[in-house]
Amino acid sequence: DFFDKRKYKADFLEYFRNELPKHDQKWGFVYQHFFNFVHGKCTFEDITLDLCVKFRTYLLSAKQLKNSNRRVSKNSASGYWSTFRGLLKILYRHRLIKNNINDYLDKIETEDVIKDYLSVEDLYRLAETPCKIHVLKTASLFSCLTSLRLGDILSLRWEEIVDFPAGGKCVHIVCKKTKTEDVIPISEEALELIGYSSDEKGLVFKGLKRSW
Repeated sequence: DFFDKRKYKADFLEYFRNELPKHDQKWGFVYQHFFNFVHGKCTFEDITLDLCVKFRTYLLSAKQLKNSNRRVSKNSASGYWSTFRGLLKILYRHRLIKNNINDYLDKIETEDVIKDYLSVEDLYRLAETPCKIHVLKTASLFSCLTSLRLGDILSLRWEEIVDFPAGGKCVHIVCKKTKTEDVIPISEEALELIGYSSDEKGLVFKGLKRSW
């Protein structure tokens, strides 16, 4: 009885869309999947336990947004589902839904994935392979030598390369994906690769595009 009925009947998808700039790219994927699931129409009143359970089932068999010939992996579905449940918590906290639906939802378990890694021989072969875009090749090799993720490579600044307490240099960053502070030692080889200079300012890989 304490609910504002007009707010309760408001457009949930519009609310979801307005939340996207506050979060990472995964939220955008979840939004698009949910939009497709409800065929572009959903109010706060429609957010029920039954609807959420059906969305969970949908994610487990959904097609990828960028490749309709492939299904979303179970681990991706688990991440999308976790993000959606996080949104449900926000809705309940702001009294946009009546019940804490999360209490009745099962998570999607992840699967162990065997990952392929570059061997030393692969890395040497990559270094010797011609590439028309110099900054792309440099950034790729630097990522291999430092283990930095793509998002961190794109935003890396010269000012974040600092003295390492044990000697040499390191990257001192807040990881884009995990939001945790990290200190990563950098080898002389990696520094030479990017032409490190303490006088440089701004982005290390200026002009590098995620789409590449």
